Parts: sequence; C-alpha cells; structure tokens
Amino acid sequence: MNLTNIQTAMQEENMDCWVVYDFQRMNPIMAQFLRDRLMFTRRVFLIIPSEGEPTILGSKIDNDLLQTTPFGLVFYTSWREMENQLKQLLTDYQVIGLDYSPNGMLPTASRVDAGTVEMIKNLGKDIVSSANVFQAGMAVWEPAALEAHLEDCQIVGDIKDEAFQFLADQLRENKSVTEYDVQSFIMRRFEEANLFTPHAPIVGVNEYSSDPHYVPNAKKHAPIKKGDWILIDLFAKRPGYEFIFADITWVAYAGVTPSAKQQEVFKVVTGARDVAVAYLQSCTDQNIEAEGWQVDDITRNHITEAGYGDYFFHRTGHSLGPGDHAHGMGVNIDNLETHDIRKLKPGIGFSIEPGVYLPEFGVRAEINVYMDQSGPRVTTPIQYEIICLEV
Repeated sequence: MNLTNIQTAMQEENMDCWVVYDFQRMNPIMAQFLRDRLMFTRRVFLIIPSEGEPTILGSKIDNDLLQTTPFGLVFYTSWREMENQLKQLLTDYQVIGLDYSPNGMLPTASRVDAGTVEMIKNLGKDIVSSANVFQAGMAVWEPAALEAHLEDCQIVGDIKDEAFQFLADQLRENKSVTEYDVQSFIMRRFEEANLFTPHAPIVGVNEYSSDPHYVPNAKKHAPIKKGDWILIDLFAKRPGYEFIFADITWVAYAGVTPSAKQQEVFKVVTGARDVAVAYLQSCTDQNIEAEGWQVDDITRNHITEAGYGDYFFHRTGHSLGPGDHAHGMGVNIDNLETHDIRKLKPGIGFSIEPGVYLPEFGVRAEINVYMDQSGPRVTTPIQYEIICLEV
C-alpha cells in the first residue's frame, strides 16, 4: 500500500478520512495493509486521514498483534467503548470513505457489512465509496514492476509461439496431440522460465474455444486435428507479490486457410480491441479520465453493431495489479457484470479482451495495457492475423 497515493486520491475525491474495517480477516483490503499479521480476533478499524498518520482502533484482546503494526494505536474493551472511541477518532472528519459500493455494484470494493455502515452513518457522517482510493494504493504499478512485466510479457509471448509450433510439429508428423498435451507443454516452459501461474492455461479446440473459462485436464480434454480451430489463453509472471501478470489470448487454425466465418469474427473481435485502445488514447489527448464502464461500452458496441452482441457475454477486461491472482483489485473494463465507475488513471493496468463465442468456435483477442501519462501503452504482443499452422 502506498500511503502517499492513497492520501492524494482522498483529496481528489474530497474524502476526509478512509475507515478500513475488518473482523476476522473478512476484508481482504485490510489484509493488503497487514499482510504478514495474524488474524485479529475482534473488530479492528484502520483510520486513514487525508493528511497525517493512520491510527488503528482495536481490542485490548489483540494487544500483542496490534503492537506489531506500523500505525498509531487506540484500544477498546467493550462495544460501547469501541463506539465511543470511534466517534472521538472521527470527530474532525465529515466525509468518510468505506469499503462499500452503492447498491453493491462493485463486489471487489464492497467489503463492509451493512450494520457497520449504519453505525458510522449514525455518527452523523457522510459515507462514500473508497473504490478509487483503494485502487490508488493497491493497483498502481511501481516502476520496477512495470519493467519486470514488460520482460515477462516477452517471455510469455515467446512461450505462446513455442506452444503453437509444438502443436504444428505434432500435426505435421501425424502424431496424436490433445489440448492437455499443449497445456502441459506450456506449463513445462513456465517452470523452465521460472514463471509463476496460479492456474493452468486455457487450451480450447473448436467448440471448447467458446467457453471463456474452459480448462482441459488430464481426465477431460479433446484431441486436436488438422482443420481445427485453437484458442490459447496463458498467463504468468515472475514469483513475487509485487509483480504483474502477463495475460494474453491468441487463436490459430490448423491449416492454410481459415473459414470465411472465422476470418470475419476474428476481424470483428480484433477491431473491438483496437477501438478500445484508440478510445483511451483519445481520452488522454483530451485530458479526460475514462472510466471502466465507458471502455466496455465502446468495445461492446463495436461487436453489437457487427451483429455478434449476443455472443459477447463477459466484461471487456479485468484489472492487472500486484498480487498472486491474474485478476487484480483495481478497475475492470466492465459495464456488463458490474457498472465500474473507477477511473483509468496513469499508473494502473488492465486487460482488454473482447470475445465472440459461437457454438462451433470462439475468438478472444487479449492484450495488456498500462496507462501512463501519454496514454495507453500495450505491454503484450498484439495479434493482427490468425495464426495458420503449417501442417
């Protein structure tokens, strides 16, 4: 967590104070501040003012654990004392940020129970969502993380090429090959390259490429033959919480000439991807901060206007940030599953991955984007043509 970024974002949001509340590690946002601490057994509040040093309000029962935190400490024993201490600590603050989302629209930013929201409202405070503030502290990339990400993107891109080449070689030699074989090849290459991934990659052939979360395994997988359509979605990074995943999806045809329908859908999907990047650049040029839902709308409208809107049934992209999960906790490119109003500020990253999933095959074109002061920077290889395997 970057306190300077957090307090700058609070001032931009006209927020006087951010109260991070947790009970028995139910709020993963608190865990970002206290990742190495044991679980507190009683309620705990981390109070971060827009200026000055944070303070923790916690139970005397958790005294030993709280002493290990880097913040100022105030203790309570009874629930009445807890409420009184909280009231005193918030006396000088009117607009309070909480980890909640109006109408529950952003689940990743909605971590505080309704009763705790009511308790703070009953102190006469104005409650606002902390979503943009949390993003500033958690999702902003450090310069070293960006450089590592760029290197990892190159390695992951190379492994993607090697995987398609492995598949082509097997088919050319008339050897049996399956989705699981290609997936296992990628996992071996990740290990050899000292890259971490929490899940095996997606390798889908024909109709299985139309399931965005399809993952073959040793027991369930399909053979790949000449004339088949193949989608590979692979994601990895170097080990370390501070580093950022490289996450890409490419498609290929096991032959010389894909069908007219495959070429048409590929053009629509990659066009939607490129429209999203162009929109972000236009916003930057006009000194406008785009929001996640707006980019989703631009991308989705492109696919809908081409007649494939019913076949694009997931958000356009997900957050990329520090952590051990490929999906970060910052802004998503989403106005389908949620209405994400968080801003795409310089220093954050995300995927852009529109898709069209027909019954017989699916196309997804996934890139990673880092927002810098000059606009969107694509950090991954970009697929402009269907890979045609020489088999």
